Amino acid sequence: RARSEALASESVLCLTRALATLRGIWEEIGIPEEQRLERTNVVRKHVQELLELMVKEEEGLKERLLSSIATHRKDVDSLCRELQLEPLQAEEESTLLQQEKCLRTRAEALLKEKEDRKRELNTLQEEDHDLCSTLCTTPFCVDSDAVPSLEKLECYRNHLASLAAEKERRQEAFVSLKRQIILCMEELDHTPDTSFEQDVVCKDEADFCLSTDNIAALRDLLQQLEGQRSLNEALCVELRSRIVLLWERLQVPAEEREAFAVH
Repeated sequence: RARSEALASESVLCLTRALATLRGIWEEIGIPEEQRLERTNVVRKHVQELLELMVKEEEGLKERLLSSIATHRKDVDSLCRELQLEPLQAEEESTLLQQEKCLRTRAEALLKEKEDRKRELNTLQEEDHDLCSTLCTTPFCVDSDAVPSLEKLECYRNHLASLAAEKERRQEAFVSLKRQIILCMEELDHTPDTSFEQDVVCKDEADFCLSTDNIAALRDLLQQLEGQRSLNEALCVELRSRIVLLWERLQVPAEEREAFAVH
């Protein structure tokens, strides 16, 4: 402040010296007093107009700063509500320039955070859609139009992590059940005849719906095939016993028995 007052005093001194110099020039030239007064008045008007113009420009700057502060404060308040954050507290004894910069910077940061949250929400929803399509489950309940809170995003991430783990478990169960089913079908010389059996054996694993009903149906199918295999094995044991008994009765040579035994 002291330097500002010193510069103001120096400016007044410069003006006073310039007027004194002009008066000296006018006296040397011989300009009458009345004309000297008129010329002095012209100088005063020039200086006054220049100063008024400068004041007007600085007042315009002040108005622009106030307008910018009001706009950014409104944006910050709105963004804080959308992002469910505490409102920004104004700093005490800060200048207009400091307030404008603080609010503008805060508004830009909040807008970026809003865009980041919306972008992450879209990414999570796409992942959720893919997982739900595979697992045949209902998507996570979330308002797509609202800006999600940090807690909501964390909850969503945890939910998707749980879904991904469940998908991994079901995928492992599906691969294991499919392998056992194919082995049973090969042993039974069974050709897939139902649409479900064809989906299990022929369809790409990535396209198979890993719903709880489908996993349960896979287990039921494997159980049926294993039951049929057990029945066939029991029948084979019974038939072998009858064959051996008939061999004994018919006194079939050992060579003929061995030749048949390979089957």
